This record gives sequence, structure tokens and C-alpha cells, in this order.
Amino acid sequence: MNLRQLRYFAKIAEVGNITRAAEQLNVAQPALGLQIRQLEQELGTELLLRHSRGVMLTTAGRLLLDRANRILQDVEDTKRDIQAMSGSDQEILSLGLTPSIMLQIGPDLLLDAKTFIPSVSLSLVEELSNGLVLALERGEVHAAFAYGVDEPRPSIDRQALFEEELLFVRPVAEEELPATITLAEALSHDLVQAGERDMVQKLLKTAAEKFSMPLRVVYEAQSIPAMRTLVVRGAAASFMPYGTAIEALRAGKLVSQRVSDLPLKRTLYLIKPSNFPAFRQQEAIDRFLATVTERLLESLGSLAHRIGS
Repeated sequence: MNLRQLRYFAKIAEVGNITRAAEQLNVAQPALGLQIRQLEQELGTELLLRHSRGVMLTTAGRLLLDRANRILQDVEDTKRDIQAMSGSDQEILSLGLTPSIMLQIGPDLLLDAKTFIPSVSLSLVEELSNGLVLALERGEVHAAFAYGVDEPRPSIDRQALFEEELLFVRPVAEEELPATITLAEALSHDLVQAGERDMVQKLLKTAAEKFSMPLRVVYEAQSIPAMRTLVVRGAAASFMPYGTAIEALRAGKLVSQRVSDLPLKRTLYLIKPSNFPAFRQQEAIDRFLATVTERLLESLGSLAHRIGS
């Protein structure tokens, strides 16, 4: 029995379905099933009862889940306590950010941390929103700022912070472009986007269907530099968050337009595990996380609309 098997088992118990658990863990379903069968063989009993809609825990499975949750929490607590003893009183806060947020304010946050949480060592982790959710569930980050976590998850506490408008980004033209563009006109352009699994492309697909228009994604690149370069070269336009295009916009290599009639928006969430570990500097960390939101709102200006305001 090992920690990976316990994490896998706890996730299956949480979602009640091996297929969904495999997707959320980013593990192949056969490999996940093999780990559980090996666990059952070692313990000499069935842990899960399979049925048409998923799985349910046996009596032994419920006992293992209770112990597994305690063990996994003890591991995290022990790791944090030992790290605090290693030569300093500093605690470690691992904070997940999306690429666009990292580009906007990542360096500023590292500097802010020295002021707001001097007794805490801040470690920033860059990942797409889906990856941040998985990292949080695996215990690899303590908290994260992620977009589109719209569905509740039992293992995650989430707080909706604000909605952010996406920009239509184009190569620099000889003539000055208007500040706004209609969504239908923007969708008529050839586009470079990050792929079908990306949240922005999903929003675009829904919008194109609404207008009964084809979605003209002629290039797909899960790379911000590659996407920006293609737009700079005039090969395509793109819908991007401000943070993704910020450097090229400031350098005058790209121009942006806001969608005037049906702007595409995404919601930013602060997400934490339901069993968020208690830090000695918890109040200071909470204040620091609040400053992250304020920095983003300041950076985005009128592109952001605070939830509830």
C-alpha cells in the first residue's frame, strides 16, 4: 500500500465513478483500475462494488477511506511542520496561477510577499486552470487562482471573484482600427487558439453556433508565445485574455479590440482544498491573497467586473 494508491482510492470514493476519477486525476482508466485491484489484493477484500452508474464503497472501503483521509492529511501536516523546522521559521505557500495571471502580476506578487508575508516562502506554480484544479486535488498547491471552475466539487472550496472580458487581438495595421468590433465580425477572421479543450475556444464554439457561423480556427497551439507570434506575423487573429497579450500590446506589436455587442467573459475563482491546511500566519496569508485580487482588478481596469458589484 502506498500514498498514490490511497490518493487514487480517495478520489474514486469522492466522485463515485472510476472513469470520472481517472479524468480528474489525469490518469489512464486501466492504470487506475489496476492500482485499485492491487490494493484489494493486498488487503484481501473488496473495497468497491461496481454497478451500472459507477461504484459504491463496501464496509471495508468506508473504513479505508476514513483512514486514508487521515493518513493523507497527516502526510501534509508532517511535510509542512518539518519544512518549518529546516533552518528557519518560514512556512511555504504554494500558489497556483494561470499563464495570463503570471504574465500580468507574477513578479509583483513575489515582491509583495516579502512585505505582506515575510515569514512565509511563496512558491508560484504556473498551469492552465484545469491543471490547477488537478494540482489542488493532488495536494501540489495550497491555493490557486483559476478560471471557469463553475461546477462545484466536493473537495474544493471556491470563491467567485470577478468576470473578465476577453480581447480580440490582431496584427498591427497601417490604418487605425476602431476600438470595438462586433462578435460576428471578429468570428469571420481566421483564428489561432489553444485547442478544443481550452476554455476560450469552448466559448468561441458556443458563440459561433449562436450565429450559425463556422469557427475558423486555422491554427492550434497550446503555447502563448507561438500564438502571439502567429498574430504578430499576420497569419491569424485571436481571442486572448489581456494578460496573455500584455507584453506584445505594450510593445506595439499587436492591437486589441473589445467586443461591443456580446463580449466573451470568463469568471476567476480563488480555489482551496476543503481541508485547507492551517498556517501559523493564516491571517497574513488571507490578506495577501486578497491583494492578489486587487492587483488583478487594477491591471485589468474596465475589462474586469467584480462579482456582486
